[in-house]
Amino acid sequence: MKLKFLLLFAALYSCLTVFAQSGNYKNQIGFRTDNDGLLARGSDRYYTAGNFFNFRHALKLKDSASLKNKVLGIELGQKIYTPQSAFISGPAYIDRPFAGYLYLGTSLNLLYKNESNLKLEAQLGVVGPNSFAEQVQYLIHSTFHFYKPGGWQYQVQNDYEINLSAQYNFLAIRRHGFDISVNSYADLGTGITGAGGGFTARFGKFNPLFNSVTTGSSVSAYKSASSAKTEAFVYAKPYISFIAYDATIQGSLFSSTLGLNEYPTDKVPVVLSEQFGGSLVTGHWLLDLSATYQTRTTPKMVHRPGHQWGSVNLAYRF
Repeated sequence: MKLKFLLLFAALYSCLTVFAQSGNYKNQIGFRTDNDGLLARGSDRYYTAGNFFNFRHALKLKDSASLKNKVLGIELGQKIYTPQSAFISGPAYIDRPFAGYLYLGTSLNLLYKNESNLKLEAQLGVVGPNSFAEQVQYLIHSTFHFYKPGGWQYQVQNDYEINLSAQYNFLAIRRHGFDISVNSYADLGTGITGAGGGFTARFGKFNPLFNSVTTGSSVSAYKSASSAKTEAFVYAKPYISFIAYDATIQGSLFSSTLGLNEYPTDKVPVVLSEQFGGSLVTGHWLLDLSATYQTRTTPKMVHRPGHQWGSVNLAYRF
């Protein structure tokens, strides 16, 4: 699997560098898809799919002695969750609820000259049937001739969410072709509340963190002599998350029932994850491929130690 990943990344690198152009890009439009099927391991469960459209725009700086870059972001996203299978014959098989989360979010990323950054984000969304997760999963399965999902009548109730989050990252160490940045985050809202942290280790050719795909800042309002024209690196990102509340597992914060099944599920308070990937930024194009491995998010999960999924992120800068 790792060899196939490296060969695919090398092939895409060769293709994109042919079309590479130098320049300073202030805007970026992109699409990311998450799916456990991308790892070709035959799994279709838990966090089974996610699709995200985003736009980023670099803002001008106003006589700041510490800021190096400032990026405004807008994202429309949907996440789809199922139990141990997307087809179950009854509620007794629910080890993680059927749920969808559809949201529209905006973010402000403040990137400093010392290669730390603070990212603030707000999301308005909905969990439940109005997230259209059931319809999207049916469409995906029918399009690719997969089995027909069953059990969505047990999904969590409709619940509208307001979620806020903050991320803070800073550079810890850098040597030639290698660096480590420390990561932290906190979520507070009616649907998602928690905090966590970890670190990101990069190996290869990369830009400073104030102008890098790593921090979502591959656009800038100004040319930077310290930023290379191309980024091409692999990375590892271990994380620990402390979960206080998750509406896709526990249902509405203001209701005592999950949905029609009356089988409420609790979350696991501590979740570990590990992400491995590779990033390429050249000319107008940005590409990131990764695989994420995560421990159980509910104590009832049949498949242990947890779950895994692949991600493909493609963006165009202009």
